[in-house]
Amino acid sequence: MMGFSWKLFYLFGILFWGFSQRWRTVESNGGSFSCGYPAIYNFGDSNSDTGGISAVMFEILSPNGETFFGHPAGRACDGRLIIDFIAENLKLPYLSAYLDSVGTNFRHGANFATGGSSIRPPGYSPFNLWVQISQFIQFKARTTSLYNQLTLNRRNPLTISNLPRPAEFSQALYTIDIGQNDLAHGFQYTTVKQVLASIPDIIGQLPQVIHTLYNEGARFFWVHNTGPIGCLPVSVLYEMSKPWNLDKNGCVRLQNEVAMEFNRQLKDMISQLRAQLPFARFTYVDVYSAKYTLVSDAKNLGFVEAVNFCCGNCTKKGMANGTVYGNPCNHPSKHISWDGIHYSQAANMWVAERILNGSFSDPPLSIQSACHNQTTIL
Repeated sequence: MMGFSWKLFYLFGILFWGFSQRWRTVESNGGSFSCGYPAIYNFGDSNSDTGGISAVMFEILSPNGETFFGHPAGRACDGRLIIDFIAENLKLPYLSAYLDSVGTNFRHGANFATGGSSIRPPGYSPFNLWVQISQFIQFKARTTSLYNQLTLNRRNPLTISNLPRPAEFSQALYTIDIGQNDLAHGFQYTTVKQVLASIPDIIGQLPQVIHTLYNEGARFFWVHNTGPIGCLPVSVLYEMSKPWNLDKNGCVRLQNEVAMEFNRQLKDMISQLRAQLPFARFTYVDVYSAKYTLVSDAKNLGFVEAVNFCCGNCTKKGMANGTVYGNPCNHPSKHISWDGIHYSQAANMWVAERILNGSFSDPPLSIQSACHNQTTIL
């Protein structure tokens, strides 16, 4: 009887080893297994804000949202943002803004991003990244307590349906898209040299942020680098009289060089975090390259020149010197820039299609497979 048990144990061991090697092979060949994230928790600025700043500081008005939602939807865009396409790709609802008290549903995550936010203060918004992390910690504690209380007392199942499941915080995807405003604020109030010198301190905030989220149970991180800020129309228009400051694609050379240095240090920091937190999964997403590719090939891709934007001062309507502000162009989908700072829905869709499949990621895994290791059979 003892001999039979050992044989059975040995057989199961062989089968388990074979299955594990097959799993690892599938992972190394593209991560075929979908991670099935139950929720997304997002941290960032206006590039991924789905209603936070509009709810608490100034309302984002029409014509924002007109292309997709048909009305203002808290986004500085004519339609969807990259974070919306991430949600669609993962078959999850669009994220409700944590700061919005009307019509919110946090069952599948929450969005802590707010327009103007930076990694560190000072900046354009009081909701810097550390504030957003504090909000998440409070959100997690309060929703967990409320969920457990309502479940224990079996009260109001409709209320429970809008709450995240406590066990799913460790299974969720944590997306981070922030840093552009740290650079923009520096360019506006200091010199390029000072902005460069500030990057180590800015990037140095992120390990503490990640460790804090990790201690709260976060394991899967999808981190965007910062885009080519020198290609934004608001940046280019200030330098049009100095063509020697522009590169071959009409972008402000020095600003993009600073953005690339920021991204280099960010990628190095992610590599260090992989060593420090081996049970976490980090995906570094090169949004800069995706966006610069779009700007570089705008005409061939069906867009007008990247310096042209669709809607001037789209946050409010009015008239100044005979010019009506707040009226958009007739074809937003032809424009990369919506309002001179933010990308149009068409541009966001183009970029999302290229980053979500892993083409611009390290490791090169799709977002649906980013919870896996990229391993090979030894």
